[in-house]
Amino acid sequence: MVGGILDPDGARDRLEAWKGRIDKLAADTRAMSERFQDVRVTVHDRNGLAELTVDSTGALVDLRLTDRIQRVPPAEVAQAIMATLGRARGELADRSREIIAETVGDTPAARAIAERVGNQLRGGESTARPVMTDYDDDGNDTRTYLRER
Repeated sequence: MVGGILDPDGARDRLEAWKGRIDKLAADTRAMSERFQDVRVTVHDRNGLAELTVDSTGALVDLRLTDRIQRVPPAEVAQAIMATLGRARGELADRSREIIAETVGDTPAARAIAERVGNQLRGGESTARPVMTDYDDDGNDTRTYLRER
């Protein structure tokens, strides 16, 4: 401020810097989304009965049963499949967290996204709390509140 009036050049510089940060965030978010779409996780059960693959949403996209299932009661096969599906989704949640950190970085918003994705994939309740950041390098108020809907 000069004499109580905003400096037009300074304001323009701050707007350009802000736009640059927004453009980078948008590009990082696109990269994250593209990488999520390509993720597949394949897991074998501990007893060698089944191999299954889940996609980026945790949906079962492939299931292969071995000949060993013929020597095991059906309830045990079902239990093995369900347990393996849970492990696959857990691995997918871990991989999603890595993708978020690699593309968006380690920010409060990224941690909140990773927590929400992890909770959805693992079937748990969300423990997300409001996240607040204060000010950016230019002194602009950047407080944001991320809440469960």
